[in-house]
Amino acid sequence: MLKVILWDVDGTLLDFEVAEEAAIHNLFRQFNIGTCTNEMLERYKEINRFYWERLEKGVVSREKVLIGRFQDFFQEMGIDRSLAEDFNKAYQSALGDTIAFRDNSYELVKQLKRQVKQYVVTNGTGVAQEKKLRLSGLGQLMDGVFISEEIGAEKPSLKFFNKVFESIIPAEKDEIMIIGDSLTSDIRGGLNAGIRTCWYNPKKVAVNKAIPAEYMIEDLNEILPMVAEWR
Repeated sequence: MLKVILWDVDGTLLDFEVAEEAAIHNLFRQFNIGTCTNEMLERYKEINRFYWERLEKGVVSREKVLIGRFQDFFQEMGIDRSLAEDFNKAYQSALGDTIAFRDNSYELVKQLKRQVKQYVVTNGTGVAQEKKLRLSGLGQLMDGVFISEEIGAEKPSLKFFNKVFESIIPAEKDEIMIIGDSLTSDIRGGLNAGIRTCWYNPKKVAVNKAIPAEYMIEDLNEILPMVAEWR
């Protein structure tokens, strides 16, 4: 029986790329540093991904990720890297200005509310995630929200999940499932914690046998028959 769903936010319930691109384009104008081209944006994403992967491995601090990614990006693009700290601060708020649901996720979460307990588990910052969850309405539908910055640990660490387990309704590990788009964060985290794992893979990325998700879906609404079957 499935009693609990742990939802990732960015790239799962919400389209992070849409919000990310809108925020960066708007902030380039706000900071008067020119136009961020598509090529520049793709390079930023590479740098950002590199930093977050290092954070998941415990190699760098969260502060180093948030500021360092923009310092490196600005330096490569010939922009004053001293702007990185202020840019990042504005960026965290700007990320919540654009809400784009994946697969009509709001209605899905609303429908599932009558059937299972649902919690957010996210590595995003408190400022960004609280704004997204408030403006999207998803926060009001959830039974709880767990943000790594506030917990003091990141997915996929067991410390993060243990903090979650201390606060959610009593449930056996096989009654809890995490749903997320990141193999290295969500799925590896779920495997570390010994719970069910469901990889949201709308881009049909090749399966990584080193991080074996129990389930894989390409549309979030595929969860509905799974929940019905387990109940």
